[in-house]
Amino acid sequence: MAHYIYLVRHGEQLDAEYGLPDGPLSPRGVRQARAIAERLGGVPFSRAWHSPLQRAEETAAIMTERMPALGSVPSALLMDCIPSGPEPSMPAAFEPFFGGITPQEIEAGQAQMADAVDEFLVPAREDRHDLLITHNFVIAWFVREVFGAPAWRWLGINQANCGLTIIRVRSAKPPVLVTHNDLGHLAPELRTGMPADQPF
Repeated sequence: MAHYIYLVRHGEQLDAEYGLPDGPLSPRGVRQARAIAERLGGVPFSRAWHSPLQRAEETAAIMTERMPALGSVPSALLMDCIPSGPEPSMPAAFEPFFGGITPQEIEAGQAQMADAVDEFLVPAREDRHDLLITHNFVIAWFVREVFGAPAWRWLGINQANCGLTIIRVRSAKPPVLVTHNDLGHLAPELRTGMPADQPF
């Protein structure tokens, strides 16, 4: 049986460039959420969850408004977090990222993502399509998990706002990354949240 997990990063947050930890969607973020809702409108979703943070909650509300049969449930397992800390095999170029992050934040993120994998990245007894509306680092951790890569490898795996990543979970074989950060539903001016512009 095929269990498909659709991972969507929230829309652009208003004034995120000023370092605010959370907030409402920007007008562009609203347009991004409408675009991904239109893209996924024909998928027969079984269930949906979203991070309780405002930017993800608003993205979920916009998406499910266009999918009347689907309701999205908040899950703390999808909160923004730091999934792992520095380790010896990690390239030195990533070390500055952890400068202001406490061991407690890393420990909490590790525990959260272990529980998230156990909760969501599991086979199903029937064909199922699940929607998760979450954050960049959470999606990066799921992608890293699919490949069985070292814990630090979520660093540098980036998702645009309302980019689409799909994972297929199988019972007898390893999971498969169907698509990562698909932006086909977003016009160039709506492609935000990446380290470099994505005009094409």
